[in-house]
Amino acid sequence: MKSMKICTFTTLMIVIVFCVLCSSFESCSAIRGYNHHFRKLKATSSAASPSSSNDNNTFNVLDYGAKGDGKADDTKAFEDAWADTCKTEGSTMIVPSGSEFLVKPISFSGPNCEQNIVFQLDGKIIAPTDSESWGSGTLQWMEFTKLNKITIKGKGVIDGQGSVWWNNNDSPTYIPTEEESTTSSQYSVQASNENLPSQKPTALRFYGSDGVTVAGITIQNSQQTHLKFDSCSNVQVFDINVLSPADSPNTDGIHLRNSQTVLIYSSTLACGDDCVSIQNGCSNILIHDLSCGPSHGISIGGLGKDGTKACVSNVTVRDTSLQNSLTAVRIKTWQGGSGSVQDVMFSNIQVSDVETPIMIDQYYCDGGKCKNDTSSVAVSAIHYVNIKGTYTKEPLHFACSDNIPCTGLTLDTINLQESTTQNAKSDSPFCWQAYGELKTKTVPPVTCLDSGNPPNKGINSNSDSC
Repeated sequence: MKSMKICTFTTLMIVIVFCVLCSSFESCSAIRGYNHHFRKLKATSSAASPSSSNDNNTFNVLDYGAKGDGKADDTKAFEDAWADTCKTEGSTMIVPSGSEFLVKPISFSGPNCEQNIVFQLDGKIIAPTDSESWGSGTLQWMEFTKLNKITIKGKGVIDGQGSVWWNNNDSPTYIPTEEESTTSSQYSVQASNENLPSQKPTALRFYGSDGVTVAGITIQNSQQTHLKFDSCSNVQVFDINVLSPADSPNTDGIHLRNSQTVLIYSSTLACGDDCVSIQNGCSNILIHDLSCGPSHGISIGGLGKDGTKACVSNVTVRDTSLQNSLTAVRIKTWQGGSGSVQDVMFSNIQVSDVETPIMIDQYYCDGGKCKNDTSSVAVSAIHYVNIKGTYTKEPLHFACSDNIPCTGLTLDTINLQESTTQNAKSDSPFCWQAYGELKTKTVPPVTCLDSGNPPNKGINSNSDSC
């Protein structure tokens, strides 16, 4: 009896200590739940990635007439192989190594497909570059829609051959609505095909799917965004490479919209826009151990364009390096929007020759013709911990809304030095309507951050709309 009491007391003390440690950022139960989501996600992903040797469960595109010579149109062979794969639970569609498959715009669709399907990519899939293959335009080249427990894995390559699109820039890049919606990357932007449609497609898109895993593959030279998740849940991306030139326009690495419980880790991304772009409707996002750059950084936003409501919460980016990039960790919102960005943690970020490593911009304007507006997406509870390295323009830039200032910003162990390879334009951090707390001394000193909360207690009412 005595030993049982001691055991019970010891267990109680451990629980109490753990909860006290958790309370500095969020409640103990919330952290346990947050971590449980991702432990469960990893376990589910492993179970959902069978590699069956049973011929009844494997469907090789070569058996459906694919030539794999990089010249013949293999689209129909892929469609036919998918049609049989879709009917069999735990099946595998094989794109074998040693072949190059030319595939036109294609959709691998549910919702009537079975679960636990694997798309085993070990060969190379290339996009067509002729205008006839694209018709009047499409939002994506390859898409997987309305599937449950779908995995794309392997050592293969998806090559958008995007250089013919990148200079075809007469029309502004179109951002679709939600409803519509291993080769070196050191190429220069080549001459465009003027007959291609102005709408540039995403290379690989997942829509309306649950239990998605993308692992091991390379996606390169996308026409626009490389990998996109729209309205997906329980997503895991790891050990992938994204490669496109620094001057390739709008070639985001990974783009998230309306997606929840997403884990991205152990990957290398080099592209002409954001390495990871987190848009409206995203929550419970964990990103770690990425190598990013050249790029525009890891960004939340732009949010609130054209007066829209945007909600993003519970985002963690940690243990990540960024080099030769426009920013490192950035939040950007348009004037006139509503909603909120809250509960974000950026920690253990190493930067090298990044223009502005830390940025919040509530006056974001892509194109230079934006009107002033008093409404804004509220930004609060944003935490920066252990961010170190070199910058080439300014170390920190907090440009927050006059009417809805940023609140709850914390800075802890920030050490940002001017780059020795380039002359920085400013060594002074910039803050406007930014409120928060310095947990430690910073390098350089951040004296512009206002302490506490803004005078008007009702000033952050927009955050209540999420």
